[in-house]
Amino acid sequence: MADVYVYDHVRTPRGRGKKDGSLHEVPSVRLGAHVLKEVRDRNGLDTATVDDIIFGCVDAVGEAGGDIAKASSFEAGYKTQAPGIQINRFCASGLDAINFGAAKIAQGADDIVIAGGVESMSRIGLGMAGGAWFMDPSVAFPAYFMPQGVSADLIATKYGFSRDDVDAYAVESQKRAANAWEKGYFKKAVAPVKDINGMTILDHDEHMRPSTDMQGLASLNASFVMPGEMGGFNAVGIQAHPEIETVNHVHHAGNSSGIVDGAGVVLLGSKKGGKSIGLAPRARIKAFANIGSDPALMLTGPVDVTEKLLQRAKMKLEDIDLFELNEAFAAVVLRYMQAFDIPHDKMNVNGGAIAMGHPLGATGAMILGTVLDELERRDLNTALVTLCIGAGMGTATIIERV
Repeated sequence: MADVYVYDHVRTPRGRGKKDGSLHEVPSVRLGAHVLKEVRDRNGLDTATVDDIIFGCVDAVGEAGGDIAKASSFEAGYKTQAPGIQINRFCASGLDAINFGAAKIAQGADDIVIAGGVESMSRIGLGMAGGAWFMDPSVAFPAYFMPQGVSADLIATKYGFSRDDVDAYAVESQKRAANAWEKGYFKKAVAPVKDINGMTILDHDEHMRPSTDMQGLASLNASFVMPGEMGGFNAVGIQAHPEIETVNHVHHAGNSSGIVDGAGVVLLGSKKGGKSIGLAPRARIKAFANIGSDPALMLTGPVDVTEKLLQRAKMKLEDIDLFELNEAFAAVVLRYMQAFDIPHDKMNVNGGAIAMGHPLGATGAMILGTVLDELERRDLNTALVTLCIGAGMGTATIIERV
C-alpha cells in the first residue's frame, strides 16, 4: 500500500452558531468553497489534478444537501474534473473524510484528495436531517437512545467526575485556546472569511470566553436534568448500566462543546501526487480505525478505538507525543485521560471545542490540522486524533511528521 501524506490544511474561524453569529450570513456552500479556494490558492493547485473532494456534513439538508462537496467546488471555481462526495458519521465526519481519502490514495485509486467538512449550525439546526436512530422506536430502543448530554452525565457518574472536575477542565480549555490565539498558533491555519466586497466578516474563533472562571461556571444550571428526569432518559441509562443508582447531572453550556459554523480541509496525496504539484509533505497518515462502542454511554468510543488502533499499528501509548480529542463534553476527555493515564500536558494543548466550538462535519479536519501545527511548533513526531460519535462509535487517526 502506498504511503499517504498531508501536504497542507486550512480552516475558517468558527462563528457562533446563532442568528447573530458572524458567519450566519454565509451559506454552507460558501463556507465549503472558501476553504477550497484557500487550499488551492496558497498551494498553486491545478484543480484538474484533484482526484476527489470528500466533505463530512452531518445535517446535509436544504442548502447543505445534494452533495455539498461538489457544490462547493463549483462555487470555488474548481475545474470540472474535480469530483466530490459528502459523507456522514456524525461528529467524526471530517476525520473520516480524511481517512476515506487516505484509503483511496493508499490503494492507488487517487493521487490528490482534498478532505474535510463543513457545517453551518446557525442556518441548519442541529438534528434537522432527522433519522431513525432517535425517531423510530425499533431503532431507538436497542440503541438505548438518549440525548448526548445525558450520556455525558452518565459517563461522569460512572467514572466519578464531579461538577468541579468538569468545570475545571472547561476553564483550562478556555485558557489554552486564548493563549494559542494570543501567541498566533492558529494564524497559519485560519483563513478569515470575507464578504463579496472583500471586507472581513470574521477572523477569529468567536465562541471563546477567555474570562471564564470556576465561579462563573458554578452559577450555571445543569442542562440535562429535565430530559434526564422528566424525559425518562435517566431511566434508560440506568437500565443499560444498572450499577448506577442515580445520574449526577454535571454538564451545561460552559463545559460542553459550542454550537458554531465553520469549514476545514486537509490536502492529501501520494508521494507521486505531491511531486506532481510541487509540494513537500508535512506528515504521513500512519494508521486509522473505526469502532462501535457502548451505545448508552455513547461517547466512550475514543477509548475503544484508540485501543484498537494502537494494536493494529503495533504501537504503544508512549509512542504518541500529543493527543487531540474533540471536547464534545468535559467528561469525554476526562474519561479518556483516566483510561490511559494521559497527562493533561499532552492532551488538547491548545484548547478545544468547549472553548472554540464544534462545527460537526468540519471538526475532525480542524483538529487534525491543529495538532499537526503543534507537532511542528514543538518539534515532536507523532499525534493521535480522535472523536466520540453519536449512537456509540469512535474514530481515530495517527499522523507522524516526515
